[in-house]
Amino acid sequence: MELIRGLHNLRPRHRGCVATIGNFDGVHLGHQAVLGQLAEKAEAMGLPTVVITFEPQPQEYFAPQQARSRLTRLREKFQALKRYSVDRILCLRFDKSLAELEAQDFIDKVLLQGLDIKYLVVGDDFRFGKGRSGDFDLLYQTGQQHGFPVVNMHTFGIDGERVSSTRIRQALEEGDLTLAEKLLGRPYRMCGRVAHGDKRGRTIGFPTANIHLHRKTSPVQGVYAVEMFGIDGEPVAGVANVGNRPTVDGTRSLLEVHLFDFNAEIYGSYVHVNFLHKIREEMKFESFEQLQQQIMEDAGKARQWFIDRV
Repeated sequence: MELIRGLHNLRPRHRGCVATIGNFDGVHLGHQAVLGQLAEKAEAMGLPTVVITFEPQPQEYFAPQQARSRLTRLREKFQALKRYSVDRILCLRFDKSLAELEAQDFIDKVLLQGLDIKYLVVGDDFRFGKGRSGDFDLLYQTGQQHGFPVVNMHTFGIDGERVSSTRIRQALEEGDLTLAEKLLGRPYRMCGRVAHGDKRGRTIGFPTANIHLHRKTSPVQGVYAVEMFGIDGEPVAGVANVGNRPTVDGTRSLLEVHLFDFNAEIYGSYVHVNFLHKIREEMKFESFEQLQQQIMEDAGKARQWFIDRV
């Protein structure tokens, strides 16, 4: 799969494709249904599939303080999309110039001149262009004028409700990892590179793999039973804490994973952490000794959860 960063990196060979537009945050079952629809059409037409997405997401540009927590960073999204027959991702930088681009100019520069789209799938509530003036009707009319179909994304529902990134976020906030997995089609996961920490955990017999989350806010907070992939013996079970480490005055959002019965060197490894069960919310302790006691209890609960799951 090819990642194209910005319109300036489009080449003549990129013209002629079937495409869809959106944030695709989480690449959940609803997104997967769209990608399946796109792949079928691409095969029938003999054309590549293109996902057009934005970085940062529009809401993060217009209202960064109110922006919702991301389910997936760009690299995580890229890895997820690779599994669903996506040939190319066109990632447009959402900045002042793109925000002020008129809807018709967006169509002309991106869809017609840039990609020469032959088939387009979008949500019927999709809005684009300066002042959100562009909508499905404008795209549909453009398609009729230029000879390509523009179709609605099929609403994908589970348990009588639409599958959406918002619904998954809510499930994660409520600690319902089972529902989140049901909507995603896989366990919720975070990815990143294992970095050196302050090694406090080693002093109490609980060394941790530290992974910086590189996001403004996290959709999960607290302590979880997890599995780690990307290391020898995968998956390796463990207990993880996601938060700002308030007991030791931490300020950076961090994922810390203690792996059970594991002592290999994994600094620098790029890993995937699947969140399987929430144990508790993040807490502040009066002393490091209280924290140590709680970590022992958390690890015991996580181990027991894995035993009961078998």
